Amino acid sequence: MVNLTRIYTRTGDEGTTALGDFSRTHKTDSRLQAYADSNEANAVIGVAIATGALPEPVAATLTRVQNDLFDLGADLSTPLLEHPQYPPLRVKQQWIDELEADCDHYLEQVEPLRSFILPGGTAASAHLHHATTVVRRAERSAWAAREEYGEEVAGERGVGGVNPLTTTYLNRLSDLLFILARVANLSIGGDVLWQPGGGREERPQRTKG
Repeated sequence: MVNLTRIYTRTGDEGTTALGDFSRTHKTDSRLQAYADSNEANAVIGVAIATGALPEPVAATLTRVQNDLFDLGADLSTPLLEHPQYPPLRVKQQWIDELEADCDHYLEQVEPLRSFILPGGTAASAHLHHATTVVRRAERSAWAAREEYGEEVAGERGVGGVNPLTTTYLNRLSDLLFILARVANLSIGGDVLWQPGGGREERPQRTKG
C-alpha cells in the first residue's frame, strides 16, 4: 500500500532524485526520462477515458493499461539486481501477450487500413492518437536507457540494467492505442483520412514572361 503523507519533500532541490532501489541519480537520467514519458502517456489515456465516449470494453482495456504503466514506471525506476531485498514490480511477458491479443481482437472491428489517417474525429480518438505518440516517445526513451545501462543484473559500474521487456511492452502498447483510436471513431463512421496535398486542387504553375 502506498501511503503519501506529504507531497513536497525538498529532497530533489539539488537536482537529484531517488530511484526505486533508494539510490539517487540526476534528474536528467535517461531512466527518469523513460518513466516520465510513460507517466505522461498514462495521463493522456486518462483524458481519453474521461471523455465518457468510449465503449465499456475499450475503457476497461485502457484502465488495465493504466495500471500496467504505473508498474512499468516502477520497473524502469529500479535497476536490475540479483537478490533485491524487496522484489520490485517487473513487466512480464504475459502483459505483452495480452496486448497482442487485444490488438488482434480490436483490429477485427475496423476496416483494413488503405490510407494514412489523421488524428481526430471524436475527442476520445484524438486523445488516443495523442497517447500513441507519447508512448512511442516513451519507447524511444526506454531504448536510450537500455543503451546506456544495458540489460544485465548489477552490470557495469555496479549499476543494474533495464528490463528489456519494458521496451517491448511500450512498442505493443503504441500499436494497441492506434487501433483503439480507430475503434473510437466507429461512432462517426470511421477514420478521418489523410488527403495528399492537404486536399488542395492541382493548380497550374505560373510561367515567366
